[in-house]
Amino acid sequence: MDKKEIRSSNILFLLKCLLFSYILTGGFLLLLALFLYKFQLSEKIVSIAIIVTYVIAVFFAGFMTGKRMGSRKFLWGLAVGLAYFAVMALISLAVNHEFKDLGTHFFTTLSICAAGGMLGGMLS
Repeated sequence: MDKKEIRSSNILFLLKCLLFSYILTGGFLLLLALFLYKFQLSEKIVSIAIIVTYVIAVFFAGFMTGKRMGSRKFLWGLAVGLAYFAVMALISLAVNHEFKDLGTHFFTTLSICAAGGMLGGMLS
């Protein structure tokens, strides 16, 4: 394989890991919606559960990417975390037509996604 084929193969695998993380996120959010319906959870618990969902989804994507890439695992994990956040931010922008809470939640979520992906890559 030449470098171009390896690079496109790596990018394709990164996109598959990203898709897996969004499927995992969707499953956890559906489960959270069920718990919210059944148990009348408070807003604080729901916020914590959403953050935990982001961390778990990005951690597993970073872990899988790090396993595949072999070297510089933390950078690949960071790349997955940042890509996860970028897609989420673009979807939010498309739906809301603006970035609400840009000062606090935006950068906090960016940090959580980046750190979760990097941790997954480092532990792979």
